[in-house]
Amino acid sequence: MEILIQTGRVIELIIYAFFFLATGYVVFYSLTAYIPRARKKDLTQKVRKIAVMIPGYKEDQVIVDVAADALNQDYPKDRFDVIVIADSFKPETVAALSKLPIRVVEVVFKISKKSKALNQCMQLIGDDYDIAMILDADNIMAPDVLQKINAAFNRGFLAVQGHRMAKNTNTDFARLDAISEEINNHIFRKGHRAIGLSSALIGSGMGIDYALYKKTMATVDSVGEDKEVEMKLLKQGYVIEYVEDAFIYDEKTQKSDVFVNQRRRWIAAQLSHFKHYFFDGVWHLIRYGNIDYYDKVIQMIQPPRILLLGILFLISLATGISHFIDFDVVNDYFVTGFYHWLALLVFTFLSLLIAVPRKFYNRKTYVALLSLPKGFTMMMLSLLKIKGATKKFIHTTHSHSGEVEKH
Repeated sequence: MEILIQTGRVIELIIYAFFFLATGYVVFYSLTAYIPRARKKDLTQKVRKIAVMIPGYKEDQVIVDVAADALNQDYPKDRFDVIVIADSFKPETVAALSKLPIRVVEVVFKISKKSKALNQCMQLIGDDYDIAMILDADNIMAPDVLQKINAAFNRGFLAVQGHRMAKNTNTDFARLDAISEEINNHIFRKGHRAIGLSSALIGSGMGIDYALYKKTMATVDSVGEDKEVEMKLLKQGYVIEYVEDAFIYDEKTQKSDVFVNQRRRWIAAQLSHFKHYFFDGVWHLIRYGNIDYYDKVIQMIQPPRILLLGILFLISLATGISHFIDFDVVNDYFVTGFYHWLALLVFTFLSLLIAVPRKFYNRKTYVALLSLPKGFTMMMLSLLKIKGATKKFIHTTHSHSGEVEKH
């Protein structure tokens, strides 16, 4: 019996250590995001040629407006091409796209993947580009995005992530998704860059040296292609810049089931990358001092913020009941108690609170927060179906085209 008790306590301490480190990670980078960062000087004044690639799968509702809007950049017209990668589009959609001054690359796959579409596109369009700018089929760029991405390259960077933010907040889940995106921008992009580490890539709104991207993508064939590209770049010592004022508007998921399916795919991809890169990340940290690469590996095991907050709340509630009702028969078997878990909950909550932009401090957000328990429950249930989520493409349908809501 004593062996079982001691084994249980070791497992308990391991679980607590995991959540302690997860909380510490969020708290640390939430705070570092407030450190002022000096901007690097320009090394050149080159105006690079940019391939704005927009891969889309059955995106007939939005792609024409998005492609047309992508042409409206304050950037020399002869220095960028808008290229739509059309996978399973309707003939009338392809016909409408062909009327625009853009390039249309039609692709067909037995099993569709964004990585496949991008790789085939780059094989067909040639190498007459300096920057690969990747957008999702629902993304709308602010008019100065290409200008600011090019400026970051002039400062010496070869990989740049723009500030992706919500196009719409018309439902509770869309608003929660928008807030989640901004929290991630604060922690994984702004917070990291403030201390010299790389920004995380998102998969869209990012510009990467064309030759480097093409070479790297040729080795990628996964659902979470952006994270795999990120891992490979950091392993080679490239630093990924974050341009906070280069705004790319992204449609936020409006329904709970879509919200959860999207997160299920992301979690599955993260766990897959963690298993694949963990020991390599440790080796590169010890052998080469590559903190950037190791930090990204550790980032892959971080639980989503909604799960972290929800689980800490439930454990704090359970230990609180045991503590105040004085269940000695229960308390005697555990090392950590109510105040240990409450501390993690409070620090996590406060760190997420300071990461949320002030514009979201309003009545609509408070109403949307009432949907958090539903989102948490659905995400917990979705984890039971995580197996195989990286093996197939999960399509997210978009309906907002060129309009950007003010919120």
